Amino acid sequence: MFTGIIEGLGTVAGIQPSGQGMKLTLEADFSLDGTRLGDSIAVNGACLTAVALAGRRFTVDVSPETVARTTFGRISIGQRVNLERALRLSDRLDGHLVSGHIDGMGRMKDRRAESNAIIITFGADRTLTRYMIEKGSVAIDGVSLTINRCDRDSFDVSIIPHTAKLTTVGFKKVGDPVNIETDMIGKYVERFVTGTREETDDRDGRSPLDMAFLAKNGFI
Repeated sequence: MFTGIIEGLGTVAGIQPSGQGMKLTLEADFSLDGTRLGDSIAVNGACLTAVALAGRRFTVDVSPETVARTTFGRISIGQRVNLERALRLSDRLDGHLVSGHIDGMGRMKDRRAESNAIIITFGADRTLTRYMIEKGSVAIDGVSLTINRCDRDSFDVSIIPHTAKLTTVGFKKVGDPVNIETDMIGKYVERFVTGTREETDDRDGRSPLDMAFLAKNGFI
């Protein structure tokens, strides 16, 4: 589990193809003291497991599913990435609950300065934007951000100079792809409300948990 508050940047130092997956070697800009083999590290928002450690360098395996779902299919030597080690239960939760399981990719459509902030518009598929609401949370390349506006195929976020300086979002250009993880709470709520075909009530083919049930029992 992560918070979306980036710990620091890193650089891709090695790429080793492995079938449809790959091994990545990365070098962090900060000390990895306290990190152990098997620990989870979010790389551009994707939760990966450290399988080798040497000073500030670590290696991770990237599965074919992760390659297909993320921007890792386009990654290159020397590329800068956002890094966040897993949350300790004693830590402050400054961002929002981020699982590190990327839902899909989007693309930067526009960026403009507005006072002391940068307003960025990302394009994304409806399968992602359906879980977004204004003032809700989204993780972009692992960075916890607040959604200013959203519609069927795009959404806006605002980043401050501090975030622009310390994460890759600050130097992304229009057209660049990004990893997107939507708010997990919305996905769970949808699952509980709609259920699945196997979970439906056999008597009438409908889930016993629906909007009418929630309204009747005072939940909405």
